[in-house]
Amino acid sequence: MNVQEFNALTQKQAEQALRPCLDVPRWIKDISEGRPYDSVDSILQAADHAGAQLTPSEVDQALLHHPRIGERARGGHTEARLSREEQAELGITTDIQTQLDQGNAEYEERFDQVFLIRAAGRSSDEILAELRRRMNNTAEQESQEVADQLSQIATLRLKGLFS
Repeated sequence: MNVQEFNALTQKQAEQALRPCLDVPRWIKDISEGRPYDSVDSILQAADHAGAQLTPSEVDQALLHHPRIGERARGGHTEARLSREEQAELGITTDIQTQLDQGNAEYEERFDQVFLIRAAGRSSDEILAELRRRMNNTAEQESQEVADQLSQIATLRLKGLFS
């Protein structure tokens, strides 16, 4: 899709196109109602701005659609396909998978949510290092990091719509 095609979509069509990027109604509405855009960069800036305002309840809602890092997303919907693609490059060995499983369990025990990180552009070793580092966060620090990671994932997925 190009910018002109996105601008020409109905409100409902634009919302449907945006939903797999980040299933947060306010984020979707902010971007779709910001049309018309003059460039992909202006759409990405709108996404970054909307993502920077994610509330804790919006983060909780969005996390419902994200598998654990290292786990294959199930289903044929667009979000699952995007998640599988994002994690496909990790090259997860059996040892790494064991460490991720253990780290995910410890993280969920500590923060009562799945560990979320932008996988695209990172190695499995980098993700493990981030998981270990973030275990030292306070709940407030981690909440901010998760919101930032969600925003980064959404922006990358949105960029993919226009490539």
